[in-house]
Amino acid sequence: MSTPDPQVEIVVDLDAIAHNVRVLRAHAGDAAVMAVVKADGYNHGAVRVGEAALAAGAAELGVTTVAEALVLREGGITAPILCWLNTSDADYAAAVAADIEIGICSVAHLEAVVRGARAVGRPAVTTVKVDTGLNRNGVPDAQLPAVLELFRESVAAGTVRFRGVFSHLAHADEPRHPMLDVQRDRFLNAIALAKEYGLQPEVAHLANSAATLTRPDLAFDMVRPGIAVYGLSPIPELSDFGLRPAMTFRARVALVKPVAAGEGVSYGHEWVAPYDTTVALIPAGYADGVSRALGGRIPLRIGGVAYPAVGRICMDQLVIDLGDNPDGVAEGDAAVLFGAEPGDPSAQHWAELLGTINYEIACAPRGRAVRSYRGGRDEVGGAR
Repeated sequence: MSTPDPQVEIVVDLDAIAHNVRVLRAHAGDAAVMAVVKADGYNHGAVRVGEAALAAGAAELGVTTVAEALVLREGGITAPILCWLNTSDADYAAAVAADIEIGICSVAHLEAVVRGARAVGRPAVTTVKVDTGLNRNGVPDAQLPAVLELFRESVAAGTVRFRGVFSHLAHADEPRHPMLDVQRDRFLNAIALAKEYGLQPEVAHLANSAATLTRPDLAFDMVRPGIAVYGLSPIPELSDFGLRPAMTFRARVALVKPVAAGEGVSYGHEWVAPYDTTVALIPAGYADGVSRALGGRIPLRIGGVAYPAVGRICMDQLVIDLGDNPDGVAEGDAAVLFGAEPGDPSAQHWAELLGTINYEIACAPRGRAVRSYRGGRDEVGGAR
């Protein structure tokens, strides 16, 4: 018995992921590319995105937590994986056993990793994350000597392999901001200090998507792009950099019906039909990631025609006005909320309307949305 098509769907183009990785590799020069697939691949599916990125030439993958890294291992990915944001009680033994590289940001974290390595009976692969000015995750300058001393002792004891040094930029979306040069210099100082403790980094990395695309001087040994892998520009006001969006968010029309002039539509009747018209009901709402604040502000594309959303967006549904084209839409048609094809409404447009960034829009589709794939090694559909 066949399964009905989902009413709300996220379609991910794996060929677009591969294209974007190749663009990033070209900008990276001699530096390797670590594709960041945290947050389930920015809501695109970490395992499938990881496979596509590696096949296109990425050397490594980056995630946030041990748990995210283990999902990649369980999905069959054998490439190097770095995770960098964990509490001291994370399952470091499981990370060591799965050959997952662990980012260290404090003495307490390194002590916990050492305990995990001893429990497994093999060295933990580690990289120190230094805070060069973002003042978020990472070892602050005042604590770095203590962390490096413990690294030196742990390497000597055989419980830790010291692989590298990395940091994160605060102003990469402003390519000429002076803080980028400050962070570069602080990063170089941290590397030099590590060497004073007898710790020779195998790899150093600092550049995110924006820096990869605009600041080749910050590439070091490896770049660490995230949002650009998914085809969304980290600096949309500057360029799209030839990237191709990978995500299409769409829903199937549930109902087409007439509305008489003077009749209101949806809660509060914020939109009243100015003429006899036909509307279509789209079964996607704020529970599925369509922000209520977008009510009456976005178009949806059906069969190459853009139709305006009218009235309030509800938990489960929204309404579009078909206007002069009432016969152009039928129940079951796919309505693109934002997508990847020319002429589709864009995630960037949503971001601008909501006063946010395209990263948040890519992470928005959820709830009843079912993820499927096209391109890549095959055409595979599947539940989230």
